[in-house]
Amino acid sequence: MVEIHDTHHPISSWLYYEEQRPAAKRRTRDFWRYRVPKFLGYFERVLQRNGGRNLVGRKLTYVDLSLFQIIEGLRYAFPKRMKRFESRIPGLVSLHGRVAQRPRIKAYMASKRRISFSQWGIYRYFKELDAWRANRSGSSREP
Repeated sequence: MVEIHDTHHPISSWLYYEEQRPAAKRRTRDFWRYRVPKFLGYFERVLQRNGGRNLVGRKLTYVDLSLFQIIEGLRYAFPKRMKRFESRIPGLVSLHGRVAQRPRIKAYMASKRRISFSQWGIYRYFKELDAWRANRSGSSREP
């Protein structure tokens, strides 16, 4: 969670995003190049070793719910980057889908009790941080 937050506040939580924009761009680039593949790749492997249904054991746990929320948040904050990255974590994407379809989770997600993502939470959307640049050959320069 801290790493996600620090993409838009890499220098200090006391400074506005606009006051640390260059550092945020750099931090986000490193976050997607190094941290996301490391962490989500790790949980993808754990999920596969456990049979592909849940991360731990045979029943849904807080770990599964936490990964659901992380994927949900990354989709909000970085929709373009996540769309490209999800092919690398098909098991976690499938887990996210299964959690989202659970009747009580589905009801909660549609309820007024659920606090939507916004520019005031940990997951924030900044178009410039979700940019995906391609090099001259057309291939992406970032994972």
